[in-house]
Amino acid sequence: MRELTYVARRTVEWREAPDPKLRSDGEAIVAPVAATPCDVDSAILAGRGFLDPPFAMGHECVARVVDAGDAVTAVAPGDLVVVPWSINCGTCDRCRAGLTAHCAAVPYMAMYGAPIGGTWGGLFSDLVRVPYADAMLVPLPAGLDPVAMASAGDNWSLARRLVAPHLQARPGARVLVVARGSIGLYVCDIARALGASEVLYVDPEPEHRAIARGYGASTAESLDPLPQGFEIAVEATGRVDQLALTVKCLAPEGVCESAGNHFRPGELPLLDMYLTGVTLRIARDNVRAHLPDALQLAASGKVAPEKVVSHVLDWEDLPTALPERHLKPVFVRDEA
Repeated sequence: MRELTYVARRTVEWREAPDPKLRSDGEAIVAPVAATPCDVDSAILAGRGFLDPPFAMGHECVARVVDAGDAVTAVAPGDLVVVPWSINCGTCDRCRAGLTAHCAAVPYMAMYGAPIGGTWGGLFSDLVRVPYADAMLVPLPAGLDPVAMASAGDNWSLARRLVAPHLQARPGARVLVVARGSIGLYVCDIARALGASEVLYVDPEPEHRAIARGYGASTAESLDPLPQGFEIAVEATGRVDQLALTVKCLAPEGVCESAGNHFRPGELPLLDMYLTGVTLRIARDNVRAHLPDALQLAASGKVAPEKVVSHVLDWEDLPTALPERHLKPVFVRDEA
């Protein structure tokens, strides 16, 4: 089989790899049918990551099950499934507590799409081994488009987690979104659907702001001057200076979720945060624990994640098209 491999800044190529095989009766083999880059993949392709190439890329996809061990009961060959980005067993204490990104049964930070916590391959591959099929794979609900939900295994479910619990605790809250990619746009859609009284989306890209306005958000190019009084803020830029400005926009006892991958250091206005009483969370997402609720929201008809998909491209175009600067391209494969 082939796996798409990151080899240098803005350079990826197909490389041959052995076809994955079932290693136990609890595993499955899947074939991605709709895969998309995560926002962090853009930073990796631009050479701003912290891992040296080469390595197999990709950790967001909807896939078709092609083989499953005898002990697998949740899915069967032929099923369309969402593949979560992190490797998790589903039965250790951390997994049972919902901390699936911190599974104790696998090496620390084990994931698809980067050689962290072992080598698990990437989801821009012709075939992928899923070690804990019943724990990891989630059937795609009937009626949901694999293209629209290609990001469900990370960015879409993450976006719901960033804002939905806070709106449940603070109905009708004002929401600030400071972003550069798909996560922030998904947040705009979800926040409005779940009753935010106002959503302000901040992004220098006019095309992104247009999508946000389509979700009912107001928009701005930058946080200048600083807007004030937001109960909930989401930062997804990966820039500490933007995170610092974002927390300054919060109302007293406001909450900020940072979904940016902060590869570079910086300073936060800790005294301002102390005086305001800010709650700040910076974290990878325990996506498998949130996937069912995220898919239920997608199936509700209240949201439109398909609006964030910027391009639908052929699987064979991955080596040439992935390094290009697209918002959220989805690569699809003809299963025939």
